Amino acid sequence: MNKYSGQIQSRRALFAGVFRYATLGLLGAAGGWGFAKRRRLVREGKCVGRGICRGCEVFKECGLPQALSAKQILESK
Repeated sequence: MNKYSGQIQSRRALFAGVFRYATLGLLGAAGGWGFAKRRRLVREGKCVGRGICRGCEVFKECGLPQALSAKQILESK
């Protein structure tokens, strides 16, 4: 049924609704997958910032050699 009770939903409206919710589902699944992957990489101690330490959100807690080197350089300035 459509917005108006008593009217039968057209085929076009049915396909548009299916497409809309399938797209939203895929976007949600892709976002969740990316978030989970990032958390897993951080937990495993792998760089998530592609080697750009100063702009990384986990820079303060990072213990990777490149981040430690960047921290040491920043402290010496």
